[in-house]
Amino acid sequence: MVENRLGPVRRVAGLDAHYAPLSGLVWAAAAVLSFPDLALTESALACRPLDFPYVPGLLSFREAPAVLAALEALAHRPDLLLVDGQGLAHPRRFGLACHVGVLADLPTIGVAKSRLVGAHEEPGVDRGDRAALRDRDEVVGAVLRSRTRTRPLYVSVGHRVSLDTAVDMVLASAPRYRLPEPIRLADRLSRLHPP
Repeated sequence: MVENRLGPVRRVAGLDAHYAPLSGLVWAAAAVLSFPDLALTESALACRPLDFPYVPGLLSFREAPAVLAALEALAHRPDLLLVDGQGLAHPRRFGLACHVGVLADLPTIGVAKSRLVGAHEEPGVDRGDRAALRDRDEVVGAVLRSRTRTRPLYVSVGHRVSLDTAVDMVLASAPRYRLPEPIRLADRLSRLHPP
């Protein structure tokens, strides 16, 4: 769903996963921050066996079980999810952010560091500058400059959030770094595991 269906946002969770190839596990982290002040209030780390092979475009089948386990380990349900991955900006229009958002039934935004599909013009160099990410005739996301003169992020709808709201929430969650703070902390936590 690409329309806003979210209430007041007071708790934003960042979700990220990391692989431990020697053990055959995928580790996922959820970092929950209060919003809008972005103070860490809760976190969870979960792991699952890496059962699904690597297939381009099907990343969610490898990562979603662990990501959902980390989300379920939280004591309090967040109001919004920021997922390190694609949402609608996916060849099948259903990336990891969509997958997790639908299964968790929570408003979800995909925030990716690289483009998977589509084409775009280069956004301006200033924080908040954006360009439409288009695949054929469809706008599937926004190419967003979250910091001045840094590489842009690829923001797309996951579930129950409009693209404009997704861009606004990513900017509000990234006051100091390129990545939104919930995803940045989830990334750090997801790497705290044995190899």
